[in-house]
Amino acid sequence: MKNIKFLIFVIAGSVVISCSDDFLNPLPETAIAVESFFQSDDDVLAGIFGIYDALQGVNDNTESSEANFNRGVQFEHLLTEHRSDNTKTQTLEGSKADFHRYVVDATNVESEDYYQSMYEVIFRANNILTFIDIADEVNQAKYSGEAKFLRAYAYFNLVRLYGDVPLVTEVVGPTETEALFTRISSEEVYAQIADDLLEAISALDNSSKSRASKAAAQALLAKSYMSQPTPNYSDAKLLCESIINSNDFALEDNFSDVFYSELNNEIIFAIQYQSGNALESQGFSAEFTSTVRQGSDDGQNIVNDNLITDFTSFGGVRSSQSYITFPTRSEVIKFLPDGSDISVFPPTYGDNARNAGNDYIAIRYADVLLMHVEAAIGSGTNTNDGGALISFQKIRDRAFPETAPNIISSVSKSELLIERRVELAFENQRFYDLLRFGVADEVLSAHATEMGYIFTTRSLLLPIPASEINLSGGLLTQNPGY
Repeated sequence: MKNIKFLIFVIAGSVVISCSDDFLNPLPETAIAVESFFQSDDDVLAGIFGIYDALQGVNDNTESSEANFNRGVQFEHLLTEHRSDNTKTQTLEGSKADFHRYVVDATNVESEDYYQSMYEVIFRANNILTFIDIADEVNQAKYSGEAKFLRAYAYFNLVRLYGDVPLVTEVVGPTETEALFTRISSEEVYAQIADDLLEAISALDNSSKSRASKAAAQALLAKSYMSQPTPNYSDAKLLCESIINSNDFALEDNFSDVFYSELNNEIIFAIQYQSGNALESQGFSAEFTSTVRQGSDDGQNIVNDNLITDFTSFGGVRSSQSYITFPTRSEVIKFLPDGSDISVFPPTYGDNARNAGNDYIAIRYADVLLMHVEAAIGSGTNTNDGGALISFQKIRDRAFPETAPNIISSVSKSELLIERRVELAFENQRFYDLLRFGVADEVLSAHATEMGYIFTTRSLLLPIPASEINLSGGLLTQNPGY
């Protein structure tokens, strides 16, 4: 949230901030301090904002002491895009380079940060849910729906990246290690995600794009249904159709406007940042600008040649608005920092690229349209469902306006996977798409062979951070192969 400062560090998560060993629960003295704070509807709303703040995370460019952890979603491209066949890190040095080479271990600091960041979101949501009845009665259902949407969002990320994880849905004491560190089956985690999102759907409307909404909960639940070990395609399809039929969202005519006209018609849920504000900005945009080294890290999200090949054949207008090829390498241009000039070489990236204000687009309408097609295909190999074909045609018409209308008579699963790749490239969707389509092992094994990496099936799950296992006294178990 662009106007939220770090008040939440005082009111809802101070021990999490000051003592990173206690991400899932507050110490007693903090519980007392929090209880004394929440006295009005405004206080509860401030606590709700604090959950979004945890998702936003701390820019690693800030000199604040809090910058030692909790980057929120700002490292997410490492855990997702880099572990797909889309992108890689420029250097082979450091822990950030481990992801694209499939050599992440249990001590990787970025994985640990992400794991702890998602649990901080969960902790803050659990915490605020205990104070919902202090809010004005008219707002209680909405605040509860928001908190549960954000908790579900964090758990959905965790279960896809780490598999079975501890499922904590209430504030527990620091000695309740069994509740804090017992891994719960993915099926149970997905069931909790569904319960939370169904409540959010019933409580929320579509009046916000930077806060939880009904459509955001519907889209997340649809993707969750299709990500489970036993997918629920029929309900996912109905959820997508509900979003489409609401007429609250539309594709932007200009693909570039999706990323540079904030909270536009296509955005369903975005995590906001503010340019130039050390406490409200993000650093990932600078990491994508690899031609000119930014700060202390080399470039990330360097575009792989096989993705460029797909852009050449299937990208249409999206290609020139998604990446650019310089004499030294190809880099992402969906999230260029304010003041960037890529018409010159070497390019320039504004006054302070590491304090960028580009929003993190978590859910957009194009994704929903393509999920609609995916749900229509279901467990089959293609679809000629009329509504799904219209959804697919909308995406194609924007990408290839010179041949629009692009009449589609059938869409295969392989065609959909490529379409999702070029439409949503660099938006942290590709790795999850490969998992959902059941081709991750095949595609990533071939990619690793081509690139000279070593990929095994264990790489589909990240290791549980060693720091968490140590903190649990061994109760928290490790994923196979690590």
